[in-house]
Amino acid sequence: MSSFQYDLFVIGAGSGGVRAARIAAALGAKVGLCESSRLGGTCVNLGCVPKKLMVYAADYGRHAEDAEGFGWSKSAAQFSWQTLIENKDRELARLNEVYGRILEKPGVQIHRGRGTITGPHSVEVNGETLTSQRILIATGGTPARPPIPGAHLGITSDEAFSLPKLPKSILIVGGGYIGVEFGGIFSGLGADVTMVHRRDVLLNTFDRECAAFLTNEVRKSGVTVHTKREVTAVVKRENQLEVSLSDGTTSTVDTLMWATGRRPNTAGLGLEDVGVALTPRGAVVVDDRYQTNIPSIYACGDVIDRHTLTPVALAEGMQIARNLFAGQDRAVDYTNIPTAVFSSPNLGTVGMTEEEAREKTDVVIFRSEFRPMVHTLSGRGQRVLMKLVVEKSSERVLGCHMVGPDAGEIIQGFAVALKAGATKSVFDQTIGIHPTAAEEFVTMRTPVSS
Repeated sequence: MSSFQYDLFVIGAGSGGVRAARIAAALGAKVGLCESSRLGGTCVNLGCVPKKLMVYAADYGRHAEDAEGFGWSKSAAQFSWQTLIENKDRELARLNEVYGRILEKPGVQIHRGRGTITGPHSVEVNGETLTSQRILIATGGTPARPPIPGAHLGITSDEAFSLPKLPKSILIVGGGYIGVEFGGIFSGLGADVTMVHRRDVLLNTFDRECAAFLTNEVRKSGVTVHTKREVTAVVKRENQLEVSLSDGTTSTVDTLMWATGRRPNTAGLGLEDVGVALTPRGAVVVDDRYQTNIPSIYACGDVIDRHTLTPVALAEGMQIARNLFAGQDRAVDYTNIPTAVFSSPNLGTVGMTEEEAREKTDVVIFRSEFRPMVHTLSGRGQRVLMKLVVEKSSERVLGCHMVGPDAGEIIQGFAVALKAGATKSVFDQTIGIHPTAAEEFVTMRTPVSS
């Protein structure tokens, strides 16, 4: 009989932690879990889910504008921020209950409180010491603010989901996932949006051509985008904020939002005292089986700062449970991870960017740019870009990228094709669904460059 209370104790009830806990329990392990906040972690409470609901809200406003071209008369429709927030909160509360049930059903014991690691096999929660043969750190990440004067006057994505009212004007600092998505949300709901990004294009880590295309589309949507600039200071002037930029200009807005990245949530966990190795950014260092330098302690998800995506955390949590309690010895395959940015318009991608591919091999590029069918009547000037990156020698499709409506939904299917090693000839032999934007990926025949 084990001398420990648990076979596995999980710190953090986000995507990775919940998946690891419930799979381990279903495999027969005795599992405990602690969470100091709401079940579901960032994704359910302060990330993917509420963000996508707010994206839908913003899109409804755009659809109402577009409807006139299809014969619908404009009505006196009005947007209520309070209604959106109340309904969003109700849905999150429902999901919290769902997460509680899926943990309790296989027998996971939930401890409400912050966990601190006090030894290789011990965690303290609310003053009680709990012992476990293995410990999993799944505490996710937290928004970062830059070290500049007045930074505390700005909000982060955490606060953006529960503002008391919709800002009339907002300046968003940062041009990554979070900044671009919230730029589209607030603009679509009626706010005057300005974005400041230190790089020359938004989403600069994505395919260069797609990033430049999206930056132009965001500007066309009415968002003011300042690139190659940074915020140097923030001062409160009565009920507004005066934001100073690195080019010497200032901007006065109701609200300032920092979207300048996230950092691993490892502070105060007791990791340094136990001797768990951390990176300079505070991420937990693990091997390819998610084991730290302390053999009994594991970590997964955003806290290891590899691929900070919910589906990746889910895959890592599941694999840890299977490795420990189902006799497997595998790592998650990180090749061809699809992702989408729910900006306006969306950006979806899987595989290599053109730049990454050219560093490794000779490639042929296929691209198509067009006005989506819906906007031939709506009158909106938004356009679509689709792009395939193909290895010249093997004809294998190395990258598939799209900027346009429903890009995430479309790219998910093509991610299966890339994972299976599809070649350009397989794409060419596939019959398209007409009329759709997605069919363009299987009808592009003429390369634009090699």
